[in-house]
Amino acid sequence: MRRHAGDIPRSERGLLTAYWALSGYGLRASRALAWLGAAMLLTILLLVAFGLAQDSPKQTATGTVPAGGGKVTFEIDQDDPQNPTGNRFTGERFEKALNVTLNSVVFRASGQDLTTAGTYIEMTSRLTEPVLLGLSVLAIRNRVKR
Repeated sequence: MRRHAGDIPRSERGLLTAYWALSGYGLRASRALAWLGAAMLLTILLLVAFGLAQDSPKQTATGTVPAGGGKVTFEIDQDDPQNPTGNRFTGERFEKALNVTLNSVVFRASGQDLTTAGTYIEMTSRLTEPVLLGLSVLAIRNRVKR
């Protein structure tokens, strides 16, 4: 009942309300897992729609060879990922988005070339989804301990 008390700060009340809504105070594993699934589904949809590049950028190497031999210098350049045009919702894009999302749940970098929006989507999911996974693990642990 602390979140209903009038003498606690608004920030603490908000935190307790979020904890109640997301995992039922650590007693509702199904609620935490449902929120995790919803967050992952939202991340996949956002990545498919806005986050994945149209094509994987190709690396190009340019260089000069001095006359008469000598040191060769190469410059490796890669184009910035471009936003997709046309049909965004394809099986291949879904598979890439699923890979990025599953990697973000366990704090791993996907190595996928993402657009600017995709980078922010992945950063947000790398913050929120492990928290939801932790809440569900704690709720399951609470259930097993009883």
